[in-house]
Amino acid sequence: MKNEQKRYPLPPFTMETALEKVQKAEDAWNSKDPVKVAQAYTADSEWRNRTQFINGREEIVEFLTQKWEKEKNYKLKKELWGFRENRIAVKFEYEFQDAENQWYRAYGNELWEFDENGLMQKRFASINDLMIDEKDRTLT
Repeated sequence: MKNEQKRYPLPPFTMETALEKVQKAEDAWNSKDPVKVAQAYTADSEWRNRTQFINGREEIVEFLTQKWEKEKNYKLKKELWGFRENRIAVKFEYEFQDAENQWYRAYGNELWEFDENGLMQKRFASINDLMIDEKDRTLT
């Protein structure tokens, strides 16, 4: 959508701006505010998250609301893996507790594609979960 607000930094990315974009995404997700997170995506953004396909901000807010209701004490770390023009690849890990207070660490990779306004129009995430003991947590 051409009239949407710009989300800096804008593509094409440099090392500095790609690192900044990854940090902004990490900060937003760690806020656990679904509406805030959704504003970084285009109104018609396409996601693949594990086996789910999510389209648009409304579905993003719904998905993240449900996610953070189930994943207590969520903490995320993202790292830049690579970038080119309007695309960024990241690797990440996050930790959370389920309803029974079991801790998990999730590992994965995301491929991001941005529009000219710096909004993410595509997000493809592959994620694997590992059950961990609380003493094995690394993200506190």
